[in-house]
Parts: sequence; C-alpha cells; structure tokens
Amino acid sequence: MTELDPLTPAAAAERSHAVAPKLREHLPVTPLVRFDAFSEELGAEVLVKCEHQQRTGSFKARGSMAKILTLTDEQRQRGVVTASTGNHGLGVGNALATLGGHGIVYLPENASPSKVAALRRLGLELRAEGNDSGVLEPKARAYAAEHDLTYVPPYNDPDIIAGQGTVGVEIVEQLDGQPLDAVVVAVGGGGLVSGVAAVLKRHLPGIKVYGASPVADAAMAASVEAGEIVQVDGRETLSDGTAGSVEPGSITFALCQELVDDWVLVDEDAIRDALRMVIDTEHQLIEGSAAMAFAAARLRRTELQGKRVAIVSCGGNISSSTLVAALT
Repeated sequence: MTELDPLTPAAAAERSHAVAPKLREHLPVTPLVRFDAFSEELGAEVLVKCEHQQRTGSFKARGSMAKILTLTDEQRQRGVVTASTGNHGLGVGNALATLGGHGIVYLPENASPSKVAALRRLGLELRAEGNDSGVLEPKARAYAAEHDLTYVPPYNDPDIIAGQGTVGVEIVEQLDGQPLDAVVVAVGGGGLVSGVAAVLKRHLPGIKVYGASPVADAAMAASVEAGEIVQVDGRETLSDGTAGSVEPGSITFALCQELVDDWVLVDEDAIRDALRMVIDTEHQLIEGSAAMAFAAARLRRTELQGKRVAIVSCGGNISSSTLVAALT
C-alpha cells in the first residue's frame, strides 16, 4: 500500500468545514444536550453530542457519505469495497442507498449480529473473514484494486476524516460562542478524534482532548506511546466499534499524536457501568464504544470538576444479546 501524504490539523479542519453543508443535504444535525445526572455525578457540565441518534445509529454515516459524495455515478455503480466491524459498513450502505451504487463489505466473523442484519437490509454484499481489521483492510484494498473498484477506508482517508470532523463543526455551532474546556472521544482507528479535535482546537485552542480506548484493545494508544504504528493482540471488548489494529501508514496516527492530549484506557467493568448509567438516567440506548467515552470521563472526574465537557456518544448499535450480557 502506498502511504498517504500527511494531513495537517489545519487542513483537516478546513476539509470538515467545506463538506459540512453537503452532508446536511443527506444527514441530520444531531443534538448536543446536557446530561443532568452525569453532570451532577462528575461535578461538571456535561454536554453530550448524540451521534447514537445519527442515521444508521453512528457517526460513521458522516465519513462514508463524505467519501462517496466524491465519486462519480459510474464509480458508484461499478462498486465500492470497504472493511468494517459494522458501523462504517452501515454508513457506506446508507450512502449508496441514498446516492445509488453497489457495495461489498469485508467484516469480522464475530461482528455484531444486529449490525450484520442491518448491513444485509441495505443490500450490501458481505464477506466475513477473520476477526481483526488489520487483516480485513488489506484484503478489501487488494480486492478493490484487482477488480478496479473504489476502496472506502474506515478511517485512513482525508475525506473520511473530514466527514467525521463535521461532528466538531456542529458542536462549535451549537455552543453558540459558549466555552468548552474538554472533549472525550472514543478512539479506534482515529478518524473521529482526528476530525473532531482538528476542528475544535481551531476554534477553541485551549480545549483538552481525551482519547478513550478499551484496555482490551487500544491499538492507537499503544502506537502513540511507541512512537510508531504497532500491532496489538486485542481481546474481545464491549467497545466493538473501536476494536482492531491500526493500518500501517495511516494518516490518523500523526494527527492523534498531535491532537490527543490524554489517553484514557477503560476496562470492561467500567464500560458496562457507564452503559447502565446512561440507560438508567437518560433512558437512551448507546453501544459499548459510546459508553466507553462516558467511562473515560469518570476516570478523569477529578480534573474535569467544574469544567464544561463534551462527550461524543459515537453510536447506538448494540445487539439485544450484548446488551443483556452487559446489564447482567
């Protein structure tokens, strides 16, 4: 694979602002709302960006739409290929259903059953191979190249990052000039945190960015600590949306190095407790990767006290079986 040219935070922010109006033609603006009970618990004002209410149930709809909007009708009809644990594939499927075209998704054999069913409903062709995005992504790229199809990366692409960064564009607009001291974002491949942090730091240069990952599978955090992209032996985690290796040469690595101020590693019990808390206090259904961001805020409660904090609730696609296991 040819490594992509580096993407600076300033360029990432510019791209997000440029694509935001185009995405609004196809995707809703999600709410930024105060979670009262969690604010009281942390002793902070907690504003939650409700991407679990986004179309397809995840922020991934943004990056996928942003990328597929750059393709011609002919490219979409010939077909696009991607690799996904579920949410990115749903985003690609939604974009193709909206704009027209055919899609193939490489996904792990242990992908969430509810996400697999949703992918099938969108008419996507599914190929389940292995259980690590580090294996799936090269296979998907190779297949796309061999058959002259367009590969749509889950995170390692400037257009994808720009689409995810529109979460940050909306947060800035919804703040309406009010301050924000910190933001907590779940991190897998780093596309979401790269885009959001690039935009927020442009407008709010003093903001502190917390990157949250599960202890069981924290590839980007381990890579940043090592100073280079490293492979980790990930274990099963409730935060399945962030699971998997970081692709060699990913442009998100340098962005995460520069933009994430603090890495918070969260264990499975803490993710489960946060999931229960959101359901019990707000009666909203979120998935494990979103719960992980709430859990990370709990782990930094001392330094967040008295602050105004945004949490990106990145998705709500959780199967009933996973939910039952988490709650019991």
